[in-house]
Amino acid sequence: MIDLIWFALAAVMIAGYVVLDGFDLGAGAIHLFVARDAAERKLILRSIGPVWDGNEVWLLAGGGTLFLAFPALYASSFSGFYLPLMMVLWLLILRGVSIEFRNHVESPVWTPLWDGGFSIASALLAVFYGAALGNVVRGVPLNSDGGFFLPLWTNFAPGAQPGILDWYTILIGVLALAALAVHGALWVRFKTRGDLSARAGSFASKCWWALGLLTILATAASFALQPQIGANFETYPWGAVFPLLGIAGFIGMRLRGELAAFLASCTYLTGMLTSAAFGIFPYVLPSVPSPGLGLTIHNTAAPSRSLEIALAWWIPGMIMAAGYSTFVYRKAGGKVS
Repeated sequence: MIDLIWFALAAVMIAGYVVLDGFDLGAGAIHLFVARDAAERKLILRSIGPVWDGNEVWLLAGGGTLFLAFPALYASSFSGFYLPLMMVLWLLILRGVSIEFRNHVESPVWTPLWDGGFSIASALLAVFYGAALGNVVRGVPLNSDGGFFLPLWTNFAPGAQPGILDWYTILIGVLALAALAVHGALWVRFKTRGDLSARAGSFASKCWWALGLLTILATAASFALQPQIGANFETYPWGAVFPLLGIAGFIGMRLRGELAAFLASCTYLTGMLTSAAFGIFPYVLPSVPSPGLGLTIHNTAAPSRSLEIALAWWIPGMIMAAGYSTFVYRKAGGKVS
């Protein structure tokens, strides 16, 4: 039972990170398209300025939760996904450096350079996060020791020897980019005024249609490639609450209210991620082509007694982190100027 609790906590932590850091990744990915001049680009940066680095705390917290609860998964995935993890690390560095260095020198070359770095790094991070989720849902070629190695690509086809990038993981990566672009646009719409807010709303409205199509395609592909998803929804019909949450959030993005539409986007992301976690349960990393070698919450979890002790420390730690985030968001409330 305790390993199930930690699986749910890890899923919630990852969903929370995507919801929180997702809007500033999305804002970065779209800011060159939505903003018309340097002043508007500065407004978009100001809308995420007080919170973007705090949002990344939840990435550390989610990674720490996985390491604490499922150390065997942590060891296997970090060795197998070594190359893309290094790429993600460099993109995180580029993004942070671009935000911090942008305003240090007034120059017609300096500022656009860092604006471009911020936008490109944000967009690529969204794609890489989506591709990572696609790899987890599709599965990886695990051996009997729980290890694996994936090249960046092979023949772009899922199968017995897939690469990190194939048509399915690229599809999930593009879906992630579209979802976070809409999420970020709704945030910019909510936090800014005038023409910039209107353009962000228009951008989100146009991308909404593409997001719907990508969601349908990705859902159909996931059911086709990963039999565990269909089996879980057939065995546990109550799990339909997760995709229904995503559908409700997707529809709610069309609401006129700025805050309501943004919260609906949060709901969509939460529903999609929890649906993925429910779909592959009890696996935390499925195996292809041998499902019996997959890593589950049972064969990767730390000893039960350790998990019980860890939970007693995890709860107050997360309460403090949540309190910090709540304080920062309240202090940064309202429209930016």
